[in-house]
Amino acid sequence: MDDFWVFGYGSLMWRPGFAHTETRKARLHGYRRALCVRSHVHRGTPERPGLVLGLDRGGSCLGMAFRVPGELRDEVVTYLRARELVTNVYLERILSVRLEEGGIVQALGYVVDRSHVQYAGRLDVEHAAESVRGAVGISGRNEEYVENTVAHLKALGIRDHWLEAVARRLTLEG
Repeated sequence: MDDFWVFGYGSLMWRPGFAHTETRKARLHGYRRALCVRSHVHRGTPERPGLVLGLDRGGSCLGMAFRVPGELRDEVVTYLRARELVTNVYLERILSVRLEEGGIVQALGYVVDRSHVQYAGRLDVEHAAESVRGAVGISGRNEEYVENTVAHLKALGIRDHWLEAVARRLTLEG
């Protein structure tokens, strides 16, 4: 069985949770990293939802591609589905990603389902920060999620100017 790739754009980048043999920066065209998923459990409640990341249409996203040994395919896909498809707000897709050193690979990834009730749409910095501010779920404060995400991205040498602007807005008005 051939090796396969998984594309991560959020917490999968620094906490993949599955065995892999190689990690490379990769760019996905046609999708962008966005706080576009209303979180009713982990970073908010049904009464006060927060926001978490999703891959939404438009632009491009720099993330990480993980090469997984083919013999681990079933185990890794089962793990990823349990992690990413809890509320079915994400759609499992095979995505073409360009590795930083060159070459294009097909990678398993998860994009937001725009028809799902948790889809928040395309938010500007102000509205995203407003939705994040004060939201708390079983995994903690939503502000902490955004701040930690920005810090982890910077540690990996990945800049996300929109997300950084949301984090700055939270700091200024928090």
